[in-house]
Amino acid sequence: MELNGAEILIDCLQKEGVEHVFGYPGGAVLHIYDAIEAQDKITHVLVRHEQGAAHGADGYARTNGKPGVVLVTSGPGITNAVTGIATAHMDSIPMVVISGQVPSPLIGMDAFQEVDATGITRSCVKHNFLVRDISEIAITVKKAFHIATTGRPGPVVIDIPKDITIAKMEQEEYPESIEIRSYKPTTKPSSRQIRKAAELIAKSKKPILYAGGGCVIGNASEELRKFTRMLGFPITQTLMGLGAYPMTDKQSLGMLGMHGTYEANMSMHGSDCVVAIGARFDDRITGNLEKFCPTAKFIHIDIDPSQISKNVVADIPIVGQTKKVLQALTNELKDMQLDDISKWWSQIEDWRKVDSLAYAKSPGVIKPQSVIEALYEVTEGKAIVTSDVGQHQMWAAQYYPFDEPRQWINSGGLGTMGFGLPAAMGAKLARPEKDVACVTGEGSIQMMLQELSTMLQYATPVKIVNLNNGYLGMVRQWQEFFYEKRYAMSYMDALPDFVKLAESYGHIGVKVEKEEDLKPALIEAFNQKDRTVFLDIITDPSENVFPMIPAGGAHCDMLLAGRDEMVSKDETDFNAV
Repeated sequence: MELNGAEILIDCLQKEGVEHVFGYPGGAVLHIYDAIEAQDKITHVLVRHEQGAAHGADGYARTNGKPGVVLVTSGPGITNAVTGIATAHMDSIPMVVISGQVPSPLIGMDAFQEVDATGITRSCVKHNFLVRDISEIAITVKKAFHIATTGRPGPVVIDIPKDITIAKMEQEEYPESIEIRSYKPTTKPSSRQIRKAAELIAKSKKPILYAGGGCVIGNASEELRKFTRMLGFPITQTLMGLGAYPMTDKQSLGMLGMHGTYEANMSMHGSDCVVAIGARFDDRITGNLEKFCPTAKFIHIDIDPSQISKNVVADIPIVGQTKKVLQALTNELKDMQLDDISKWWSQIEDWRKVDSLAYAKSPGVIKPQSVIEALYEVTEGKAIVTSDVGQHQMWAAQYYPFDEPRQWINSGGLGTMGFGLPAAMGAKLARPEKDVACVTGEGSIQMMLQELSTMLQYATPVKIVNLNNGYLGMVRQWQEFFYEKRYAMSYMDALPDFVKLAESYGHIGVKVEKEEDLKPALIEAFNQKDRTVFLDIITDPSENVFPMIPAGGAHCDMLLAGRDEMVSKDETDFNAV
């Protein structure tokens, strides 16, 4: 049967099992949209901005592990999507982005709505393609999904000129599998490296497991839990790794890094063996590299060899899938005699007593931390939580203990404001049976607010928890600490009435100004199973995120709430353990 390029493309997406495509039409992709309209296997989600399409597909992918699919037109269509593509790239999220391009003869002629899509996206994708002939469509789609979902996942762009979508050819069989000669990611770890790592782990006296987003993306949560419990070691997780190991478990020290817990950061600093699993030692985790874990040896496990020893030199590098590496290490260690770490645990329990997440409540003021605690209580810790970026993101990570992977959806590496709302929409489409909450701030929410319209059209009832303090909170916090309280452009003095705004989009709007109204408002919001509810919660504008490692500090140099002086390593003799 003869099909045009657009029909071949949609047929390929169907064969890849695609159920949702997030996009926005335009001249260069109209044939593709015509092909979508003629079928009923794929649901197209019409966003209100292409950045929302990318974030929606991203949230969808993070929630169910399937690759998100984006469809945008040429020119501003693809450039608007770049922020969302870069967000997915930084956090290793599988995504296939299909962008329209001007007709082949006009490429390079500065035609209407022409940009060099492959050139613009080259630095923020795993790979990209420019389709030059209709016969390339099927093989290119197969390659794109293979590259996006294997090895270290990431976004792949397919740029298709309009004339390619119009051309016709006899339909060919879609390939069941693909082999790319220049792309063969290592998945199985070296048995020699596994033995070396096991020997170091067994004789360590102050070990710590450091789990990152690779444990979530690599579907290795079950293996991580088995490995951690078998060893009896303390475990800390990065912002992207939260939920890979239950945060309510006694072996969990919570999140580490710039706003990590006291016990997690002190344990990292004092450890003699750090087992990094699917983590990349980014700057928000390490702080000052010269002061990072001064007495530790590093075992670094990652699917991407380019990440190993990139920031911190690994004593024992292991390249492979986190799931397979953890299985191999568990088998290697199960019959080995481990060193006694009871003194190490005793020291960690002393650090826990500091209670670094304690905060003071003030009469008549809603503290943002108490909002997250109430959210956790009302949802029984089982909601999928998305966030934007800033103070509210850190409070959500600190005060909502995630026990399951793919429960915490946020922009980690790029730190993208506007991510939370469309990501929540994508999460709800991926898991319609789950409660989904978007924790945001009055600054972030306005960057993608128009997606409230999309959420009404596609019936994605999300609960929006807006921590409204009238400031760009994290900016204000840094200005308070490091810029002598010069609050340059961080105060937002022209905010909309969010209740009326939500109602104008067809949703429920609720304003909460009193502590006693907080929990009842949350209960009522989550009782509204079929409606999106926007909770505009007025919170303390002076509250800061603690603990905090200031710039240039080590893990043992932390600012804690209610402490005028920075806690430093002088308070603890690490060598005594």
